[in-house]
Amino acid sequence: MQVNTQAGGRLELSELCLGAMNWGSLDSEAEGHAQIDMALDYGVNCVDTAEMYPVNPIAAETVGLSEEIIGRWFARTARRADVVLATKVSGSNGGFIREGRGFDGEIIRETIDASLSRLRTDYIDIYQLHWPNRGSYMFRQNWNYDPSGQNRIETLAHMRDVLAAMSEAVAAGKVRHFGLSNESAWGMASWLATARDMGAPEAVTIQNEYSLLCRMFDTDLAELCANEGVGLMAFSPLATGLLTGKYQGGNIPDGSRMSTQPDLGGRNSARVGAAVAAYLEIASRFDLDPVQMALAFCRSRPFMATAIFGARNKAQMERALGSVRVTLSDEVLAEITTAHKAHPLPY
Repeated sequence: MQVNTQAGGRLELSELCLGAMNWGSLDSEAEGHAQIDMALDYGVNCVDTAEMYPVNPIAAETVGLSEEIIGRWFARTARRADVVLATKVSGSNGGFIREGRGFDGEIIRETIDASLSRLRTDYIDIYQLHWPNRGSYMFRQNWNYDPSGQNRIETLAHMRDVLAAMSEAVAAGKVRHFGLSNESAWGMASWLATARDMGAPEAVTIQNEYSLLCRMFDTDLAELCANEGVGLMAFSPLATGLLTGKYQGGNIPDGSRMSTQPDLGGRNSARVGAAVAAYLEIASRFDLDPVQMALAFCRSRPFMATAIFGARNKAQMERALGSVRVTLSDEVLAEITTAHKAHPLPY
């Protein structure tokens, strides 16, 4: 899919993006490299990582390991030009990274260079702010979100400081595009307005959670994307595996994320089973693979730049990658709308 860039050009992203957040924890380096090879063979051109990866679990001793694994793949294959590489600087979500202080312009200059070193490349295609310093309603914080304590003047000054550093990085050729993550509509609009006032790089992507089970993006952020040419890089399009159906009936497969993270980051709620069942029933009735239906739904959204997926083995990779051959009919989309109205926010 194509995303507008500040200069009026286009950023070409494949409809699916390979996520690297488990490389170095649940997945070995060899498995990560095999996944990149396979994804590129299927036409995927985008790989997404972050300085704090891997997760599951997050640990101080593994910070940056996912980037290092990708870097060694670049060094071994010499295929850097075949990949749209996206990475992120940790914000206040980083925990032990910089003691959770987030980032500013000075830190951005340091973290870009550190990521470039780990990734063994001289440029990053999309450099993203992983989490707003002021906080976010993402990851189930919407239930008690209260932005009234934010200081608008400080926030805008912080944006100018970060954008000055991003301007330097783009001018130096270290970063090609700027993106956000876990942002709100006000936050995105403010980043865009501040960048335009400064003549700084504008955010061309936003990486927020989006799936059949998590559709907060459908209103204000969708409108922003439509009017400002920003594309969504959707994470967790399979709702951490819930939409595969593998956890239905209390099943917890060995080695699955739920086996090590029972609440799935707050997604494993008392109401989620019924919502998943509704979508599994639609897939069954229309003879669709539920994984491919879920990914095809994401691809159908007008604001989508790419949907980021992860896999643990070749069969899961093939199943996800096969979704690009699936186009949902109007009848299926109408059934999905009905299910969404019955289960609008199940976690």
